[in-house]
Amino acid sequence: MISRSPALARVVVMVAMLVFGPAVSELGHAQAAAQNYNLPDFTDLVEKVSPAVVNIRTTERVRSRGGNSPDDDEMAEFFRRFFGVPMPGTPGQPRRGQPPQGQGQSQGQGEEMSRGVGSGFIISQDGYVMTNAHVVAEADTIYVTLPDKREFKAKLIGADKRTDVALLKIDATGLPRLPLGDSDKVRTGEWVLAIGSPFGLDSSVTAGIVSAKARDTGDYLPLIQTDVAVNPGNSGGPLINLRGEVIGINSQIYSRSGGYMGISFATPIDEAMRVTEQLKATGKVTRGRIAVAIGDVTKEVADSLGLGRTRGALVGSVEPGGPAEKAGIEAGDIILKYNGRDIEKAADLPRMVGDTKPGTRVPMQVWRKGQTREVMITVAELEPDTPRATPRRGDKRGGGTEEAPAPKP
Repeated sequence: MISRSPALARVVVMVAMLVFGPAVSELGHAQAAAQNYNLPDFTDLVEKVSPAVVNIRTTERVRSRGGNSPDDDEMAEFFRRFFGVPMPGTPGQPRRGQPPQGQGQSQGQGEEMSRGVGSGFIISQDGYVMTNAHVVAEADTIYVTLPDKREFKAKLIGADKRTDVALLKIDATGLPRLPLGDSDKVRTGEWVLAIGSPFGLDSSVTAGIVSAKARDTGDYLPLIQTDVAVNPGNSGGPLINLRGEVIGINSQIYSRSGGYMGISFATPIDEAMRVTEQLKATGKVTRGRIAVAIGDVTKEVADSLGLGRTRGALVGSVEPGGPAEKAGIEAGDIILKYNGRDIEKAADLPRMVGDTKPGTRVPMQVWRKGQTREVMITVAELEPDTPRATPRRGDKRGGGTEEAPAPKP
């Protein structure tokens, strides 16, 4: 039997407090901070929405040229990295099932199957699926795999390159679907989740906040900027708020290396749904145009023209013979209103014009020589194959994404 004096016991207690006290204190502070800041727990939300997020796999028949040269290998690696195709041999890379018999290398024709991977989400119980247009571009066959591992061959209803939105249909009913939110009500700083298949890793969840709204990337598409981790294979997946509503489609990242750098972009769901409704009805998207080149109104321009404050869209040039010229619009005019709606910045006008049915006559208010003028303009149809924007050097948006500019008016 070992006995300890009261003095020795007090010494032991004091030493223990000195050694372990700081750690206990830090733990207490951490727990208190979590309670004070009310940090979110995403577990219930993820469990609720995940069943409606799908994996999209595409196949494309390409002509085989025999052995690959080093240049071919480098190009193949580029496409694997930037366009979402899983890299063979990557540790932990999931391996999909082999294509059905006879769909591998074609006998006697020297053809083989190339594959792409992306994400999507179900928007109706009868099998409509939304994704990015670039995920299914050039695909001969599209497969949609549900979280319960059921796989369906999908029909491409239509795709719109300008907004990078595509609508698919699978032959199924009673499916879980994601509710759609209002992207106009998105607030900077609010928590959001991305769910998708980065590098083929199904049902991966990442979280972050909205960094900015209506981010103008130079193509007039008002993207939602977040710091959510998005990588190759996430393209086409949903951006979800804490109410479980889709507020955007993950489509682009800002990167100088091809990988995630803390800046991701999503197409607002309101913009995507306007496109989807047309795709569902007609299989294509029709947009209006008024044939002007525009820019933002700077403070210097507003002051020099007596406008009072910076607003509207400054007309830089007018296409000869186009709707704007026929309506009397001139270079140097500032368009303040379109069809009764205020134009606060230049990026507002292309979306308003694009949503207008070609052939419609609409009123516009312009500022010229210190006074407002009212004009009527007949909207023309935008040609569907207008050239797309090209990323600037050092300003690549990789991660299986492409720039998808909305129409200029």
